[in-house]
Amino acid sequence: MALSAFDLYSVGIGPSSSHTVGPMRAACTFAASLAEVTGVERVRAELFGSLALTGKGHGTPNAVTLGLEGEDPATVDIEAIDQRICQIEDRQRLTLPDGRSVRFDPDCDITLHRQRNLPAHPNGMRFAAYDAAGDVLVQRTFYSVGGGFVVDATDDGTLAITEDRTALPHPFRTGAELLTQCAMNNLPIWGVMMRNELSWRPESEIRAGLLSLWHVMQECVERGCRQSGVLPGGLHVPRRAPELHHTLSARDRSAARLDGQDPNSAGPRGLSDPLDIIDWVNLYALAVNEENAAGGRVVTAPTNGAAGIIPAVLHYYMRFVSHADEDGVVRFLLTAAAIGIIIKENASISGAEVGCQGEVGSACAMAAGALCEVLGGSPAQVENAAEVGIEHNLGLTCDPIGGLVQIPCIERNAIAAVKAINAARLALHGTGSHSVSLDKAVRTMRQTGRDMHAKYKETSRGGLAVNIIEC
Repeated sequence: MALSAFDLYSVGIGPSSSHTVGPMRAACTFAASLAEVTGVERVRAELFGSLALTGKGHGTPNAVTLGLEGEDPATVDIEAIDQRICQIEDRQRLTLPDGRSVRFDPDCDITLHRQRNLPAHPNGMRFAAYDAAGDVLVQRTFYSVGGGFVVDATDDGTLAITEDRTALPHPFRTGAELLTQCAMNNLPIWGVMMRNELSWRPESEIRAGLLSLWHVMQECVERGCRQSGVLPGGLHVPRRAPELHHTLSARDRSAARLDGQDPNSAGPRGLSDPLDIIDWVNLYALAVNEENAAGGRVVTAPTNGAAGIIPAVLHYYMRFVSHADEDGVVRFLLTAAAIGIIIKENASISGAEVGCQGEVGSACAMAAGALCEVLGGSPAQVENAAEVGIEHNLGLTCDPIGGLVQIPCIERNAIAAVKAINAARLALHGTGSHSVSLDKAVRTMRQTGRDMHAKYKETSRGGLAVNIIEC
């Protein structure tokens, strides 16, 4: 199957790509399909497995409700969500995309099957439309398979995957195949990706699209540094990014004055402590993931739960690497996408399927390889960096407290962003030759995910989720 970088990156809302973005897209698809169906008086939704177990904490019911009204995660007005949900609950009716008003009480018409899974994936959902007599007019099943990807179900309940058959000039499915394409065509990894992306759209659109994603990432960091208070959901987790941003900015201005620099300089010489760089990387990741936890707009990269890692490492590149520029941003995102495609094709980016190693682990590998590329790494060194990034996240469980993408998710992004930078630097000091290949690490991640007990895979039934008392 041909995958584009723009399949892997998408603009959506928090807190979860699989539990918020995917269900909203699925509900929107179902609602749009009702345009040709007459006599619809009521719609219902059923959520299964992980969607049911952690759906409330992830905002899944609200996402489904808005999706049924035709909203898309990339464009929905995030400031109006709460008001719209209250209006639907009060009226017990919603408006389909074609303008028809139908019965819908979220408390009764969204059913959470906590003890049941659909056969093909832990994130299953079923939608149905009824006539006035209560008879089913249309019923469809979907799976949210990670990263906001949504797949229809066949009649027997398995995944109905429609493969993109686009003929790519440099196809690859594994790390070994990618390195072969680089060697045969004398191209860096981003160059292989760019030539493949040209199969779908011209270079000007590719560049503009990637820089637009970077702009959304920047906006997300800026919002996260401004918004203060406590995150929603009942865990009373305070936002830390604004205070950390204030502290670091004050330190930088003070150091710049001592050095005779412009106090507003963003360069690394304005640091009072060399390890302040780590604090800045932590800040960037915290800002994104606090926004994600609050239902803000983020770039799925490759998931929402791991959305802070690539922006944090990109911000590090743009602020602290002297030769950084927008061409580097394009190369970074293309390289990261190549690594993400390998992981998605051979394992999973879904926390409900393989645990957090598939989310934070994948994003760490993507960011590590991409940073290695823009710092001058060879394809072999890039592959090495990606392997280090994923190898040292193997076995990472997904055990969010209260089903909320807050603890341990927010800090986990900060730790993984710093880990990605270290992985890139380790690889740059090597030759690219190493004992464990990226393909072997990805295969191990898939096997580990299969062996992992279900309670550690986004169910909030194990790990920290049951050892921390909710107050």
